Amino acid sequence: MHTKEIYTAGEELRVAKKVLVLLHGRGGSAKEFLSLANHLNTPEFAILAPQAKDFTWYPNSFLAPVAQNQPSYASSLELLKELLNDIKETGITSENIYFAGFSQGACLSLEFVTRNAQKFGGVAAFTGGLIGDKIYTENYSGNFEGTPIFIGSGDPDAHVPVSRVKESAEILKKMNANVEVEIYKNRPHTISEDEIKLANKFVFN
Repeated sequence: MHTKEIYTAGEELRVAKKVLVLLHGRGGSAKEFLSLANHLNTPEFAILAPQAKDFTWYPNSFLAPVAQNQPSYASSLELLKELLNDIKETGITSENIYFAGFSQGACLSLEFVTRNAQKFGGVAAFTGGLIGDKIYTENYSGNFEGTPIFIGSGDPDAHVPVSRVKESAEILKKMNANVEVEIYKNRPHTISEDEIKLANKFVFN
């Protein structure tokens, strides 16, 4: 089970105007992933990066049957729910709360915000899609009220098929998110400079 091990950067949460929650990828370190914020337009943000237990949010592919990723998967979602509540308790409202993640962290970001759709500040998913062997639309509720969501991914990508990216984007749009998708031919499994530029323009403007 994941514990609330949070690494921070930027403004202190109690004085920040906005908050960015950063979710690292499989095998990644929250402490190292904090450096992503240096490339985003987040000067007045508190940056919070939770660390997954054993460096992974769930053990198998995000396309595996959900039961095969339990209990880590449920624990990941619960951790984010607690973190969101903690942030709101400081007086910061959802429209000033942002999420960004890479790969497994991008998938988890999208899954969490779609299960808890509301007017967020924005979401940047660097190579990700909604989680499951199929998309379980019954898990999703709420209204994004125009939340900007950027999804960038490669074609092909070793872990995230373009079909799941596009299918996820359609669901987000139906829930009133303002979605921008950029697919890069033969791009390695990484975060490109162009994706950073588009995320800044679309989400962190």
